[in-house]
Amino acid sequence: MFIPPRLSSFLQAQDAEYEVQRHRHTRGSSDTAHAAHVSPHQLAKAVVLEDDIGCVMAVVPADRYVRLGRVSQLLERQHLRLADENRIAALFPDCERGAVPALGMVWGLETVVDDELETLSVVYIECGDHERLLRLDHRQFHALMRQARHGQFSGLRLH
Repeated sequence: MFIPPRLSSFLQAQDAEYEVQRHRHTRGSSDTAHAAHVSPHQLAKAVVLEDDIGCVMAVVPADRYVRLGRVSQLLERQHLRLADENRIAALFPDCERGAVPALGMVWGLETVVDDELETLSVVYIECGDHERLLRLDHRQFHALMRQARHGQFSGLRLH
């Protein structure tokens, strides 16, 4: 698969500087990080949440989880929950299931970014398929996420 036209247009409009890094076909974020030889902490994972108002995207490092209460508080929404796979597929018809780019604003979703990602020198983002990542330096990631809300809402995943 290629970078979805919607994402490609957004990156071009932002004059974004990035590299595309190929890796073997993977199924999940930890497998993707391993296959791409990157730290799971550097891989921005998109988590789609929903309530009666609609959907939002929370972006956290792949080795962390979303603390729903914190996101709800940040967005002043009370009943956020994980969106189901069919809802996510409908929101991102130009992406493979499970490979949603962590740039929800491109698809019209309010996006919140965990502050932990702002501490990294390099961030990787899914391209919309299970074989490519975008590699962004800190400056570029920050620029792309400038319109998103930011906060501390991830927790350490215990293995």
